[in-house]
Amino acid sequence: MSAELETIAHPDKESLAADTAERVLDVVVAAQEDRGGASVVLTGGSMGTAVLAALASSARREEVDWARVDVWWSDERFVAGDSPERNSVQAAEAVGDALALNPDRVHRMGSADDFDAAEDAAFDYRRELAAAADAELRTEAFPRFDLLLLGLGPDGHVASLFPGLPHVHEDDATVLGVQDSPKPPPERVSMTLPMINSAERVWFLVAGADKAEAVAAVRAGAPVERTPGAGVRGTEETLLLVTEDCLPG
Repeated sequence: MSAELETIAHPDKESLAADTAERVLDVVVAAQEDRGGASVVLTGGSMGTAVLAALASSARREEVDWARVDVWWSDERFVAGDSPERNSVQAAEAVGDALALNPDRVHRMGSADDFDAAEDAAFDYRRELAAAADAELRTEAFPRFDLLLLGLGPDGHVASLFPGLPHVHEDDATVLGVQDSPKPPPERVSMTLPMINSAERVWFLVAGADKAEAVAAVRAGAPVERTPGAGVRGTEETLLLVTEDCLPG
């Protein structure tokens, strides 16, 4: 079962980031109260980073036991481990020392320093996901995700699933190496749509008038080969958190 898409508009990027951070805190607090831990899948991009910075500066951040939060990524650029292009590097810079995360529960995708090819890094991430699933006694090859955050490109791509590439039609909930990304760098690692859609809550974070066409296509349910983001639905909640300039006037 999947949740219908709900659109929530904000006047600007700052209010979008602040509101999303508060929503993230609500989800994580509830998950920890329910079962002791929480699992969040992060995204890159300017809005993903802005939300993390807002979390780090929130007066409510002490409500969470960050050492009991698992952090994953929906995709990553296959470049050097310390490259500023990497989503995990941007996330670490946004958060700094404000959140006392357990390093063993921060699951970064492998870099070009660790592996020869993106598919090797993807295979390694699949093994890490499977190990987490085994620890949770799940039958699936991946753990429970309480929340998954996504950006949306002007072309409608999500994670590193780009229009026209075969990856958007992958049926398995898995992690793939992407060799031919139309947006540099060409090599990436990405969760597939079925794995993204396994998350209980999936939230798009979208800001800027240049994303208006993509937002409209997602809301209209465009074909996934043209707009991969249109194929995204969480099992319990799907939110399109946008700035007002993303919507029709």
